[in-house]
Amino acid sequence: MIRAAHRRATAQQVFIVFGDGADQPWLRLLRPGFRHCFAALADETGWTVLDPLTGRLVVSRLGLPLGFDLPGFYRRAGLLVLGPFLPGEPRARRLPPLAPYSCVALCRAVLGGNAPFAMTPLGLFRFLNKMLGTRKNVLTSASAAE
Repeated sequence: MIRAAHRRATAQQVFIVFGDGADQPWLRLLRPGFRHCFAALADETGWTVLDPLTGRLVVSRLGLPLGFDLPGFYRRAGLLVLGPFLPGEPRARRLPPLAPYSCVALCRAVLGGNAPFAMTPLGLFRFLNKMLGTRKNVLTSASAAE
C-alpha cells in the first residue's frame, strides 16, 4: 500500500490556542477569552498555524527561526495555550461526524480520533486542561515512586 508523503512526516506537536477574537456578533454570547480557538503545529522544520475563520480556513507556514517559542509568544500576547499534544492517528468511522464545522471541530480533528467531545472553545479547554492535569499527575506519581 502506498501512503502519501505527508502521512510519513516526522513527529509533530500540537498546541491549541484560545482567545477572545469574535468576528461574528453571535460569538459574543460565548465566554470572554473563549470565543475562538486555533491550532499551532510544531515539527522539526518550524511552525504551521491552522486558523479557521468564518467562511475560510487560514493555513500559514510561519517563517520563524528554528527553536522560536511560539506558545510563549501567544501567552505573552494574552492568549491561553494548552499543549503539547501529539496528533492522533486517523480512525475508521461508520458515519461521518455530525458536528458543524467550527474552530472547535478543526482543533478536535487535528488532535485525532481520541479528542474529547466539545462544542465550544470553553468546553474544549476544560477537557484538554483536565487531560493535561491527569497526564501531569501520572508523570509526577511515577517519578515520585522512583
